[in-house]
Amino acid sequence: MERSRTAYVILGILAFEDHQSGYDIRKTVECSVGYFWGESYGQIYPTLKRLVAEGLIKPSPPSATARTKRQLYCITPAGRQCLQGWLAMPYRDDPPRDEFLLKLFFGQEAAPGVSIAHLRTFQAKNRRWLATLLDLEKLARANNSTQPGFPFWMLTLSFGLAQLRSAIDWSESALAMLAAAESSAPWQLPGAEGSSQG
Repeated sequence: MERSRTAYVILGILAFEDHQSGYDIRKTVECSVGYFWGESYGQIYPTLKRLVAEGLIKPSPPSATARTKRQLYCITPAGRQCLQGWLAMPYRDDPPRDEFLLKLFFGQEAAPGVSIAHLRTFQAKNRRWLATLLDLEKLARANNSTQPGFPFWMLTLSFGLAQLRSAIDWSESALAMLAAAESSAPWQLPGAEGSSQG
């Protein structure tokens, strides 16, 4: 049966920690895989119902100390087997859609300074993300180093850190290249050549 990848996100989260509500799953996604996987939160509740119907997860009774009456779920043996089967399959390369790179590619048509401004925004954003992931790394090492999944979490985190550091280094050289290009041969807006002629 063809399943959305939302289903596997839910199975993975419940395999890590059982007895979570739809709200709990959403919050867990936000502070874990949400840093590199854009999940459709509107699909979580419909997918939970489908997974229950398929016997891959089941409702679990709330604990005696629970403060809310949210429905909790746990993964079944069939659900864990389904997750393991999906993990063994080759991963799909989704085509990237990066508007920053798209605008940079067509930057020759932009007014002077526009691409440089985009690069500075890109650089600042990546520096903020780097600081966030470095904080997460400290928290993970302090609080989760004994968890069985810790080495795998750190692998995904270190990949993100390496990408961000590389992007920041690249943006430095890109800014220098564009600054040199604009100072030596200022670009003109399309049609500007004829605008000064009477």
